Amino acid sequence: MNSPMTILAGAGPVASAQAILGWWLLIASVVVVAVVAVLVLAGAFRRHSNEALKMERDDTGVRWVVVGGMIVPAIVLTLTFAFTIATENATAAPPKLAGMTVEIIGHRWWWEVRYAGGGSAQTVVTANEIHVPVGVPVRLELSSADVIHSFWIPRLAGKTDVVPGQRNVAWIQADKPGVYRGACTEYCGLQHSNMAAFVVAEPPEQFKQWTDAQRDTVRAPSDSDAVRGLVVFQKSSCTACHTIRGTSAVGRIGPDLTHLVSRMTIAGGSLENTRGNLAGWIANPQSIKPGNDMPTTPLRGSELQALVAYLETLK
Repeated sequence: MNSPMTILAGAGPVASAQAILGWWLLIASVVVVAVVAVLVLAGAFRRHSNEALKMERDDTGVRWVVVGGMIVPAIVLTLTFAFTIATENATAAPPKLAGMTVEIIGHRWWWEVRYAGGGSAQTVVTANEIHVPVGVPVRLELSSADVIHSFWIPRLAGKTDVVPGQRNVAWIQADKPGVYRGACTEYCGLQHSNMAAFVVAEPPEQFKQWTDAQRDTVRAPSDSDAVRGLVVFQKSSCTACHTIRGTSAVGRIGPDLTHLVSRMTIAGGSLENTRGNLAGWIANPQSIKPGNDMPTTPLRGSELQALVAYLETLK
């Protein structure tokens, strides 16, 4: 979860190409600023004492203006333009057909992630984590359920706006296993800074195991505390907002909780997924993430503990 968000070390073909362009822009800018600074200092300290040198300086000055002020900037800008266009062309589409398509829907303030299967029963739905197989191009279809967001995983690809009523397309590919952190980069309200995303890149066989497990529906709990927790869940307002496949809960306002325990984080990526954090989030979500859509659920201590025991069975 603490994976660095940096554009300087790409972990896929899109981010690597963009990183090279970024280094070129940085180096070219530093060189230009350094050369201009040296010339300004040289001109400030230069002294001539006779008219002959003054005439020579005037002729040289014209050449400096033509060469340094026109020709060299034109060459630098032309190279930068060509480099930028080449990078855009190289990253606009994957080098081979995408191995899969993932639909990502921005909400205030979390990401809904959907993997389409052979039918509705085969669709994998999770939140804030995008699992992908290593070395496979993945097509992302991005849309918003409310306001404008922007999806960015800096080590895998640049930013793509997520706009209501519009479907934008991007692609990513992770060249090695790991967890790559991202964020919303378009101000979308009070909790904009707490809208994290994670790409989990796994070997293909491990990714297949994950998708197979995610397609399973939940089984009835056997532990007595979890059984009571299921009753608490079904009688509370939770069912109006959340889905747990295999139960009567079919809400679509909040994240699908069918495999809650398999996720690294909760609360839109702002909390580690632990028992304590989960209990605190249920008891008073507004104290943790003010302004979010999850209301405070009035529960007695025993009810809260039973509910958490049930949610911990959602693996």
